[in-house]
This record gives sequence, structure tokens and C-alpha cells, in this order.
Amino acid sequence: MVGMAQFSKVSSAQFVESATDKLGITPQEAISVYASITLPKRATSGSAGYDFFTPVKIELAPGESLSVPTGIRARIDDGWVLMLYPRSGLGFKYGMMLANTVGVIDSDYYYSDNEGHIIAKITNTSSDKTITVEAGKGFIQGVFTPFGITVDDDADGVRNGGFGSTTK
Repeated sequence: MVGMAQFSKVSSAQFVESATDKLGITPQEAISVYASITLPKRATSGSAGYDFFTPVKIELAPGESLSVPTGIRARIDDGWVLMLYPRSGLGFKYGMMLANTVGVIDSDYYYSDNEGHIIAKITNTSSDKTITVEAGKGFIQGVFTPFGITVDDDADGVRNGGFGSTTK
């Protein structure tokens, strides 16, 4: 196995900004939540995915969506990408999915103004089950994957932001 990335927390100021906006909690509550953020980790030595833990309790009724600031960023070597997926049990048993189907965290996202803060928008697609995930429990998983480029690639843009930022 190859080590090519490292997780860390975003700054407390960045988390407070995102948590108050996305979760509707007070800055004081966000500061308290920040202290309990856990870095992603693999459950077993054979696991491909790193479990991301929700910093707050999540309850989603059927059809509801929520953007969850994880408080996490990932420094990723060039040539690698972090792909985010729902944890298998939540997707299979409860119909939880990521709003963009698969989250793609590029290596240059780490350097964005938002510190590369990984925010997952999740949706409950079930027709009759409420999804509940307690604070500190896994809700999505990330898998690092190498990627290639074409021989005539000439990309020279600079990222500054998340969702949709490379097309602005």
C-alpha cells in the first residue's frame, strides 16, 4: 500500500463558518462540536474506505437533504483523488446517497480559500424510513484512487473553491 495523503481538521474559524451556515447552529455550538471532530479512519486493515464521522446528530426524513460540514480536509499527492460514497449500510438499508452521487476531492482542493473543507450533501431517498446517525458515527466513506491524464493535457487553471468552482 502507498501512503499519499493525510487528513487534518480545517481551522476552527472555517468550521464555525460552515457549520453555522449549513447546520444552522450557533457559533458557540459549532466551537463545541469542533473539539469532538474525529479524523477519518479505516475500520480494518483490509478496508479500502476511510470512514468519515458526522460531527452532529443527523436526522433526515424521506426526501430530505442536508449539507454536512465534516471539519476535515485532505492533503493529497498529485495523481490521486479522494472519492466519497455513502457508507454501505446507510445506502443499502436506508437509501442514503450523496446528492452528487460520488464526491470527488481533487488534490488542489486542499489549497482553496475554504481550506479544502469537505462538505457532504446527503439525501434520504427512501419513501418511508427516517435516517438517524448519531454524532461521531460514520456516515460516508472515502477511497483514494490514482488517475491518469491524456498525453496532450494542457490544464492550467487554478482552483479556488468547492462545488462547481472549476467551471467559474
